[in-house]
Amino acid sequence: MTNVESVAAGTVPERVPIKSWIAVTAVALGTFLVVTVENLPMGLLTAIGGGLNVSDGEVGLMVTVSGLVAAVTAPLLPVAIRGLDRRLVLLGLILLALVANVVSAVTPNYAVLMVARLFVGISIGGFWALAAGLGVRLVPEAYVAKATSLIFFGAMAANVIGVPAGTFVGELTSWRIAFGAVAAVALLLVIALAVLLPRMPATEPVRLRTLAEQLRTPAVRVGVIATFLLVAGHYGAFTFVSPILQDISGIDATYVGPLLLAYGVAGMIGNLVAGSWAGRNVRGTIIVVSIALAIILALLPFIGGNATSGSILLILWGFAFGGLPVSVQTWIIKAAPQGIEAATGLNTCMFNLAIALGALFGSLIVGVVTVTGVLWVAAGLVVLTSIVVWGTKRI
Repeated sequence: MTNVESVAAGTVPERVPIKSWIAVTAVALGTFLVVTVENLPMGLLTAIGGGLNVSDGEVGLMVTVSGLVAAVTAPLLPVAIRGLDRRLVLLGLILLALVANVVSAVTPNYAVLMVARLFVGISIGGFWALAAGLGVRLVPEAYVAKATSLIFFGAMAANVIGVPAGTFVGELTSWRIAFGAVAAVALLLVIALAVLLPRMPATEPVRLRTLAEQLRTPAVRVGVIATFLLVAGHYGAFTFVSPILQDISGIDATYVGPLLLAYGVAGMIGNLVAGSWAGRNVRGTIIVVSIALAIILALLPFIGGNATSGSILLILWGFAFGGLPVSVQTWIIKAAPQGIEAATGLNTCMFNLAIALGALFGSLIVGVVTVTGVLWVAAGLVVLTSIVVWGTKRI
């Protein structure tokens, strides 16, 4: 009897086969790669601009373009692939990222680089749309929250290890070699996924009307709204984390990098802790952690006025936010057990849109008021998350 069949029959095996956890780990490595690919230009921004004779703002559009394409791809790819084996689709998406990074490494000009980033966006949106909900396909129901947490752990690790490592390679050699190195990692990952992932035939093809049906499900709608509020609030503030630390807490620019590393490690821990909690009480986990994050953001201007308190609050910020994406995804899985791919695609779409819009709104607010105002608006959006989830019955 397979894991899926055993869950359907209402029985949960005492032990999960090691090959199942190896498959989950392989998917986590995939999320590690796509997030590294997505954010690598941030660390190489000046070098890329100098190499291609374009401005930093133009290089920054590499992330914006891939994010917007990912937002469109996430809900539509499950519709396009219909009955294809999900294992083959995941392999194809990583191959697409590999090719895009090879093109980025050898690009003759900025225009070709931006075309490559379009395909990066397809890879990111498509991979997340499938990967975020794969826990239910790989392990029994009782272990889905843990598996989902591990899959999201790969994304957290990308910001702590992948992007800094790529940036370091670029600084030692050149930005082109950094992209080439990521392409080499993608090749290794394709081989690993081909060996470690089981066949995953489509359970039921996703159609456009399926997406609309999911949005008509109250719990799914709440999950998507919660994602937007949380991510828009977080990125609206986090986009300006450097001036926040320097202007409010008086932290020297030299220490911002190490503090962001500590923030990332705290996020990884928060992801694992919240993943465990969400498996038992997902509604309570989202409410408690979002309220904690809102309090941290709101209090930072008041009690974060020195290097010590500012650093502590930043680490707590990382811990709190690290637990929220996996918690909301667990909510989505529970809210749409028969339509996980469609619901996850919608949630991934909203996640990427919220990143872009959160950073945009944050920029507008900073232009009118100060970074303190950004923190308060972000806290307000996060509080709204807890209110929205509180008003929904337990799932």
